[in-house]
Amino acid sequence: MDGNGRWATQRNKYRTSGHKAGVNSVRKTIKQASEIGVQWLTLFAFSSENWQRPEKEVSMLMELFTRALKKEVPELHENGVRLSFIGDLSRFSDGLRKRMKTVESLTKNNRKMVLTIAVNYGGRWDIVQAARHLALALQNGRIKESEITEESFERFLSLNNAPHPDLLIRTGGDQRMSNFLLWQAAYAELYFTQTLWPDFDESSLNQAVEEYYNRERRFGKTPKQVKEES
Repeated sequence: MDGNGRWATQRNKYRTSGHKAGVNSVRKTIKQASEIGVQWLTLFAFSSENWQRPEKEVSMLMELFTRALKKEVPELHENGVRLSFIGDLSRFSDGLRKRMKTVESLTKNNRKMVLTIAVNYGGRWDIVQAARHLALALQNGRIKESEITEESFERFLSLNNAPHPDLLIRTGGDQRMSNFLLWQAAYAELYFTQTLWPDFDESSLNQAVEEYYNRERRFGKTPKQVKEES
């Protein structure tokens, strides 16, 4: 969800105004995704690299995140959305971590959509922490070397209970993944748009999904094989 700061700068506003406007786009996107049948939605809210931003901006983002949890969760829960959080949560305050656990517990039985919020997350961090847990399992005899496969490795990754993402959308014009779901998105369709995140609305999401459905996903096969199988 990129472009909050630039959106504010273009309007001669503080960057914090862009982040606040971005929350509205989050709300619209979740609602529209649910209405068109998306069952798994993951939002990259705060990367492990975002701590390098000005201290005041980071503090405001944490405050905005906390307020959003308080305000938005009741409606999400009412509409059958299950929330989960991935990333290195140890850097957050005890109060914020407690609130995230409470939200996960409250919504754990909801089935309409799984909404995952990636906070203090990085794709490389995800792979490294999975490797550490795998090494520990190997050391403790819970897994044999011969049993180490892509599938067994994935069990230690974040989102290990989720299907691989089909579509990865990046707003703001930059055409890179910026350390997001590097392992999981190996075969995801990438969609880049110049639209800044606060301007991303229901029609923007529909356009991305429409383009996704017009693409041919081969997963290493030939177009002929895909056509025959379909």
